[in-house]
Amino acid sequence: MSGTSPPSPRLSWDAAAIAVPEDRDPESEARGDDRPTLAFVIPALDEEATIAGVVAEVLALRDGGLPVILSGVFVVDNGSTDRTATRAATAGATVVSEPQRGYGRACLSGVLAAGDVDLLALMDGDGSDRPDGLTDLLAPLLAGEADLVVGSRTLGSFEPGSLLPQQLVGNWIAARLLRLLFGVRVSDIGPFRVARRRDLLALGMREMTYGWSVEMIARAATRGLRVREVPVDYRRRAGGTSKVSGNVRASVRAGYRITATILRCRATSGNP
Repeated sequence: MSGTSPPSPRLSWDAAAIAVPEDRDPESEARGDDRPTLAFVIPALDEEATIAGVVAEVLALRDGGLPVILSGVFVVDNGSTDRTATRAATAGATVVSEPQRGYGRACLSGVLAAGDVDLLALMDGDGSDRPDGLTDLLAPLLAGEADLVVGSRTLGSFEPGSLLPQQLVGNWIAARLLRLLFGVRVSDIGPFRVARRRDLLALGMREMTYGWSVEMIARAATRGLRVREVPVDYRRRAGGTSKVSGNVRASVRAGYRITATILRCRATSGNP
């Protein structure tokens, strides 16, 4: 499935406003295939140098005997000024247009666009995440041992230069705050993660920028979901320029937003 879908006129995490599907897929049932369905959501901003390769790597997973049915790849073009959307569509992705900037907003648009799938995998579009780590991420979830599985780059192997010092320090601080305030034992807040779509929708997330990743973990813990992490491998970005780690000012802004999001989640943890 490929093409371009229009932007959502209104985005909302309100569970009451969203029809949460049952964990079944009529098409797979008709084929006698009881594997759960999964879609990838990949937010992208000016990633024309990398996005086609990322989509190709994801689609190649279909040849690897996955424990799930890969039903689609949704690339969310978050207001790119280059050929990100065109290259993603040509590579076989469904392109979702979300012109209003914001990492969390782009992820939300993709989650809503993915439709009635059982599971979602989220990853970045710069070529740093390795899609072939999907099976390891899925294992705790499919075994009934976890509800949200986060890929830890620091527990896995990462190429020299793929995680800059400010990223490592920021991850360490965020992970310690999540452990201290929510009791979640994570070592990283990396972008590659999997969860049931209905669980993500029920979290009622509000963060539309870089605090998205930590808000997901914090809200999951607050609602009693089991958060696990598994090691994943991480590469240097395949091309282009990082919107955060490559810029000191942007890194500081992102770090502030992440910390503020964790503290806000703790302060409002008794509220829906």
